[in-house]
Amino acid sequence: MSYLQSGFDFIIGLGGPAMMLFVLTILAVAFRAPFGKSLEGGIRMAIALTGMSSIITLLTNAFGPALNAFVDSTGLHLSITDLGWAPLALITWSSVYTLYFALICAALNIVMIFLKLTKTLNVDLFNIWNLSIIGLLVNSFAHNMVVTSLFVLFVYTMMLLNADAMKPTINHLLGWDSKNITVTAHACFLIAPLAMLVNKLIDVCLPFIDKFDFDAETLNKRIGFWGSKFVIGAFLGVFIGLLGRQSAADVFTLAFTGGVALELFSVVGGWFGLAIAPLSDAVQNVMTKRFKGRELYVAIDWPIVAARPELWAVVNILAPILLLISMVLPGSQVMPLGGILMTVLVPALLIVTGGRVIRMTLIGTILIPVYLWAATLIAPFVTSTSKALGTFPSSLKKNQMFTSIDSNPIEKMLGMMLGKGFHELDWKMLVAFAAGIVVYLLLFWWYRGEIQRQLKKHVDRENAKNVLEASAPSAENTQDEHPSEADSVRDAEPVLQ
Repeated sequence: MSYLQSGFDFIIGLGGPAMMLFVLTILAVAFRAPFGKSLEGGIRMAIALTGMSSIITLLTNAFGPALNAFVDSTGLHLSITDLGWAPLALITWSSVYTLYFALICAALNIVMIFLKLTKTLNVDLFNIWNLSIIGLLVNSFAHNMVVTSLFVLFVYTMMLLNADAMKPTINHLLGWDSKNITVTAHACFLIAPLAMLVNKLIDVCLPFIDKFDFDAETLNKRIGFWGSKFVIGAFLGVFIGLLGRQSAADVFTLAFTGGVALELFSVVGGWFGLAIAPLSDAVQNVMTKRFKGRELYVAIDWPIVAARPELWAVVNILAPILLLISMVLPGSQVMPLGGILMTVLVPALLIVTGGRVIRMTLIGTILIPVYLWAATLIAPFVTSTSKALGTFPSSLKKNQMFTSIDSNPIEKMLGMMLGKGFHELDWKMLVAFAAGIVVYLLLFWWYRGEIQRQLKKHVDRENAKNVLEASAPSAENTQDEHPSEADSVRDAEPVLQ
């Protein structure tokens, strides 16, 4: 037993990247993936973790002094730096608990498919970190893995049920037929029920708003490179540099660093998917053999909906809105940086609204405060956990906090209530948590029906538009179909003769 513990301690002591190299390789081989592919995935994961850590260090080294100067000069209490989703992925994939959460979630997925409670097989194993960060958050308060595991499994169940509910809408938006089996169960879509509620309020309060909607593809073409990641990052650098009263040289440095960081987040982020692919493919092969003949949806990452131009149009529109709201929102102390592109919110808005840009923008603006409040609340946990796992950005001051404007703000807040209430036996908090879960489930139940009704409305609207366009003949056709009186007389003359 002591040898086992020594071996385990040795692997943990190698650090997150090296640990994941060994664990991911062994796990993929266990699911009968080829050894070469398994080892490749493990090495890619180690490199991705190292690369993401380097980008975070680059970003915090450059922006840290300017952000501190900005806080000092303005008096605004935006003392928590948002570093986007990357530090959360870094924290979770540096923890062995992530593999534990992956295994129990995979087991739940299999059981639900076996019992025909879901049609979704989620092979997007990389994004299990979204569940892992919730689990680590709950356990940091509850100090009880049973309670933590139950809550993680509850959230994962909702993700699978939501994937089932979204599938017809995804087919419609992307022009897929009913034979297509691809879907997404990404955690960012769990905000959709709340977004649908806001969408319904817009129906009541602003029923005329769709008359002013516009073509997103045209907008994206007009924006051009101004809407690209590196330009948004550069603008962010200039904005923070000017607010922090930096020199011209420092402002340029911030602009270029912001641009390269946002681009590299996307590039290195793509390595994680490639790293987990051998394990995902092996799991998918095993599952499809076991459930041959059953209708299954295969869930992958959220960018399957990224082909819709409305998504990127609204991402660009919400970026400056997020900055402005962060400066005036009571209860928020977060300065948006790494999460300035709200891809943790906009995909759900696309599903809920059917791609109507003005509605997406309005709902996004209304929901942004929820993300900022959640990011503020989890900042102490993110900072302390990062220090404990050795992933704290070296360029930040020891007493400086950082966070992430990331998906699942509602679930994170509920998880904190559960963890605190359980550990302290605070019955008021536990009752509040239970009430929150009831409201959450009722809203989700209503949303599952509403998303089908919304889809029917979109289809009926498009069909009516197509029929109208098809039945509106051109002037030339009208003239041919309804000849003039002179033409009628002339055509009739041979008959009269």
